[in-house]
Amino acid sequence: MKVYLARKSIHLSGLTVHRYMNGILDLESIVRRKKPDYKYGETHKKYDNLLKQDFTADKINQKWATDFTYLFLTGGDVRYNCTVIDLYDRSVVASITDRHITSDLAIRTLKKALSTQKKVEPDLILHSDQGTQYTSKAFTDHCESVGITQSMSKAGYPYDNAPMERYFNTLKNEEINLHVYHNEEDLYKAVEQFAYTKYNHVRPHSYNGYRTPFEARYAA
Repeated sequence: MKVYLARKSIHLSGLTVHRYMNGILDLESIVRRKKPDYKYGETHKKYDNLLKQDFTADKINQKWATDFTYLFLTGGDVRYNCTVIDLYDRSVVASITDRHITSDLAIRTLKKALSTQKKVEPDLILHSDQGTQYTSKAFTDHCESVGITQSMSKAGYPYDNAPMERYFNTLKNEEINLHVYHNEEDLYKAVEQFAYTKYNHVRPHSYNGYRTPFEARYAA
């Protein structure tokens, strides 16, 4: 609602919006499921934090961020999504959902991201957390083979990868938590449609001055 009002040059305080949504409109919050446990693999390499919370980029495909999140089917079955976003305009350049949270999923998502772009900067930085999917030999070797420089958040410090946290919150608040998914096909399709259609082309983003990521991207 706040985004819509901003695009219409209507200014209301957050408290006013909150009062309408929770009082007059009688909207209720959605309680998220507990984060599932998973086994951690072996760390091969860790890298310095090159971004240091500077989430701006001067060029398209100069700085990317990536992370995993968990999603649920009915009955509690968990699936994992890996996403790569471009920090230039916050657009999703790749998103894959699968049954297991592995370095293979991270590699496939990165390959997909590279395959969708006509050009990436020669000094492309990929920022992630220190999860073993990103510190594994398979993933670090793949990044080196394609000339990508890895950057990593401080362990246990989500603010170091805030744009990814924000994207996943948006995905869950505006799509996943509003629906029930009985099978993985429906879930996977919903995640892709949200990422590539709604988020990239329809939903305005405050970082882009309330333009959509692709409006900002094509204006570059």
